[in-house]
Amino acid sequence: MRAYLDFLRVAYAARLLGGTLLGRLPNGMGMLAVVLHVRAEGGGYPLAGALGAAFGLAMAAGQPVLGRAMDRYGQPRVLLPAAWLSAAGFVLLALAGGDPLPVTVGAVVLAGFATPPLEAGLRALWSRVLPGPAEVKAAYALDAAAQEILFTAGPLLVVAAAAVNTETALVLTGALGVAGTLVVTTSLPSRTWKGEPRAADWAGPLRSPGLRVVLTALTCAGIALGVYAVAATAYAERAHDDLASGLLLAAMSFGALAGGLVYGARPSWPGADHRRFTWLMAALAAGYLPLAWAPALPAMSVLAFASGLFLAPMLACSFTLVDRLAPAGTVTEAFAWVVAAFGVGGAIGAAAAGFGQDLAGVPGAFAAAGLGGLLALACCLLGSRLLRPDAAGRAGAPAAPAARLP
Repeated sequence: MRAYLDFLRVAYAARLLGGTLLGRLPNGMGMLAVVLHVRAEGGGYPLAGALGAAFGLAMAAGQPVLGRAMDRYGQPRVLLPAAWLSAAGFVLLALAGGDPLPVTVGAVVLAGFATPPLEAGLRALWSRVLPGPAEVKAAYALDAAAQEILFTAGPLLVVAAAAVNTETALVLTGALGVAGTLVVTTSLPSRTWKGEPRAADWAGPLRSPGLRVVLTALTCAGIALGVYAVAATAYAERAHDDLASGLLLAAMSFGALAGGLVYGARPSWPGADHRRFTWLMAALAAGYLPLAWAPALPAMSVLAFASGLFLAPMLACSFTLVDRLAPAGTVTEAFAWVVAAFGVGGAIGAAAAGFGQDLAGVPGAFAAAGLGGLLALACCLLGSRLLRPDAAGRAGAPAAPAARLP
């Protein structure tokens, strides 16, 4: 744990990490808030799942667009307007309810698309704030572990706010995004950050075959995460326990937090990153399969905890791969594509869980999690050759190292 304490003592590190986590709470709250609001307004599971999917897809589409704009215009000029627009979408959804449907869909899409890319921005800042590559790798591990707080605190905040009404949950979601964005964008590293020169190529980081493999695998892993919001809600209704959905989501996130802290506490692990990534994805897939059993809440909580144990370690390893595989000058956008990949996967998972619930009840809703994990593992195995260091050189000349802050 000393490595974590040393990291947090670095100037701006705690502020940037804390502000980013606060501003990204809507990422862990938004889909569940939308699903609960639609259900409270009388919408069925297919509609709730479809709108949850729309939120995830809109966020997935917006992250690379905003990430590329941030590379060009800097962080505050992109992050702040995006945060306010996303909050406006949540407020509009709260005011509109579920009718008229076009307004509801528009509000959900606005809230998702305008989600500020704080996660990608944070990882672009680490090279300026931290002393060297070893500290940056440690930051990735802590980042992956700490972000599980989003999926622990976020669902609990939504459930607590929804106890008042679902409109309160939506407004709170938007407000937290604005607050965290202000913490980050008023800091010196964010205000002075500038993107590196890059090749004139419309594909940006996607021209790297290895990066495309990583992003496809993460999209499939995101399916499992998208399942949780809808499937946990269905589980709670079957159990006649309003708190069960938040508890299951929190249990999964606590598992990921525990796994990430253990993984990040060790400075190095045996084996190459691309091989470790595949093994971690295999362990993650194995943890998702038993969820379709959907037993009573005590046992289900244990399964949810176990399903999250390898999530943060897998993410931390993927960040290292993304950093190595992204072409020069595209790292920020590459990390935005990571968020987009999870958004697409989450949207697919939310929709699949909604229809799975209608077809086979709660076990059917959770079955998509195991399927997503197996597909992610298959992507890693099929594309393993493209992840090797000798096959993953950066496209273009390497950019000059970023100047560190004093």
